Amino acid sequence: MNLSHRGCGSATAALSSRNAMTEVELIRVEKRLEHWLRFGRIAAERIVSSTTRVVSFRPEATFALVRWSSNELGKIHSRIDIMRAVRPGESHATAPFVRPGGKLYLSIQGWPDVRIVLEALAAIEAAGVDPCDVAPDHWRHVHSRLSAGERPRPYTAERHRAWLKRKAIEP
Repeated sequence: MNLSHRGCGSATAALSSRNAMTEVELIRVEKRLEHWLRFGRIAAERIVSSTTRVVSFRPEATFALVRWSSNELGKIHSRIDIMRAVRPGESHATAPFVRPGGKLYLSIQGWPDVRIVLEALAAIEAAGVDPCDVAPDHWRHVHSRLSAGERPRPYTAERHRAWLKRKAIEP
């Protein structure tokens, strides 16, 4: 049924806009489970319960989702994914708690490597760069270096300026 013929055009537009967004489910169960955003420009937020909320990102937005779980013996799983929200119909990777999924730039598991990524993010911010604006190639570099057991190179303000110039001339 076409709702716009029944005076619900704005409801249809709102639903269409919501369908174009990438949704990320954030969960927090004290001392047991946590999904949180390290960075990302949230376009909308919905509270589902006292432990769960869903945030939405517009297409092309980059964000970092950190997930960990623990039991009485300590942390048993840590992971960070850095991805870009996709446009409707665009191919994408699936990721738990991310609907429909995203363009995956980095996916690291294990607390020692997750900690290195978090330190790299802190260094990027210390250089005066918003992680949302970092070159996707840098996140791929960090992923590849950590996967090979190597430390990633830092992302400097100079590298960021070069990325912005390249981005400005790309179609």
